[in-house]
Amino acid sequence: MPDDRNGLDRMLDMKAEDVRDLLATTQGLAFEFLSSLPQRHVGPRASVEEMRAWFASPLPENGDSPSEVLRALAAPAERGHMANAGPRFFGFVIGGVLPVAIGADWLVGAWDQNPGLFVLSPIVSVVEEVAAGWICDLLGLPPTASVGFVTGCQMAHVTCLAAARHGVLQRSGWNVGTQGLRGAPRVRIVVGAEAHVTVSRALRLLGFGTDDIEVAATDDQGRMLPAALAEVLGANRDAAIVCTQVGNIDTGACDPVREIVAIAHGKGAWAHVDGAFGLWAAASPQHRHLTDGAETADSWATDAHKWLNVPQDSGLAIVRDSSAHRAAMAPTAAYIVKSAGAERDPVDWVPEFSRRARSLAVYAALRALGRRGVAQLVQNCCDRARQMAALLGADPRVEIVNDVVLNQVLVRFHAGGDSGDLTRAVIARIQQDGTCWLGGTTWRGTSAMRISFVNWSTTETDIARSAAAILHCLDAEVERRQTM
Repeated sequence: MPDDRNGLDRMLDMKAEDVRDLLATTQGLAFEFLSSLPQRHVGPRASVEEMRAWFASPLPENGDSPSEVLRALAAPAERGHMANAGPRFFGFVIGGVLPVAIGADWLVGAWDQNPGLFVLSPIVSVVEEVAAGWICDLLGLPPTASVGFVTGCQMAHVTCLAAARHGVLQRSGWNVGTQGLRGAPRVRIVVGAEAHVTVSRALRLLGFGTDDIEVAATDDQGRMLPAALAEVLGANRDAAIVCTQVGNIDTGACDPVREIVAIAHGKGAWAHVDGAFGLWAAASPQHRHLTDGAETADSWATDAHKWLNVPQDSGLAIVRDSSAHRAAMAPTAAYIVKSAGAERDPVDWVPEFSRRARSLAVYAALRALGRRGVAQLVQNCCDRARQMAALLGADPRVEIVNDVVLNQVLVRFHAGGDSGDLTRAVIARIQQDGTCWLGGTTWRGTSAMRISFVNWSTTETDIARSAAAILHCLDAEVERRQTM
């Protein structure tokens, strides 16, 4: 007989064994996808029209069965999904996902905790507190710094720079929380010429116009020049925020942070570090020197869903002055039951109130990896970057554009004619080939191929296979051009 119950009635009628079976189905579908990653075509192969056809339909009157819905979602995985969790995805500095972090994230969904207040989820509050301490210890940051668990580095910048705005204006006798920005003393903003777009976007969200941002020159690898910063800041001591960078998005190069912070502090400025992926180099004894001086800054933004390899939606906003951090973020309302003692109310450190307990996956990843495991993860990725650069660079038609100091490799191809056009064409071929996936960028006015390594599961074999595929695509494109 047809089931004419609506979807809610069907769910209300589910027994414990029905829920268990549904979750077992979910586990099976997830495992099927994860187990395909080492060998599958990396990029999506379906057109947008096909994908719309898979999902677009009139909203069901009574709803479909939960198992049918999950199977319908999972069915297009082979052709529709980007296998960015796999070992041969090298685009956008996106990490994989550690199995333990997946497990923790499933628990987050099942528990459905709202970590806004201690009273709502004491367990998550304490886990955040512990994870925050581990992160500061691992990255060599002040143990008293406050930490907010946000969606990603974009919101980490918003959070940190909101704290910076509050702090520098407070020093000028202005409370931006109560008085706003109209009539406030001017706050100078100085960034490097290679600052990431998320920094300027965060500044826009905080009421700073991009036309007011001052730019300090960088060297050929994208590192801010301390002398250029000193020249931009000049002799005055107006309220100022200086944004420095650890891990250039194209080259992986790191600013000389110690010098930059010293110059900024000498002018009374707040120093903020964009360490979206590069800050994790501090966890590696072999690469820690690249972050030298980062611990002297005033705030730090980084991602956990990059080099720590937890699921997407995980960033970290870290601030030395916890009072400025809290003043910029903490909400007040009669119904909000704030902790009276030493308990942590997570909402005080982030823009959101209701959110996922994303700190659990961070805690799980750190506890499972340990200090040495995180260091090895970073080291392995940097080793794979150097391996790729060596394999590609051995071909005389390939130019390795950057100094491979971390996990980024920047490539151009030369075989007569416009190297930028050839590079773009080879990138397109690689993406269609599916052995690996990587993207392009524009570096110093010319197209380049950008290869990023932040996945825990990428092996030497993956690099050898991918490098061979890249050179095969180069051969095919050069042959096509020669026969035109």
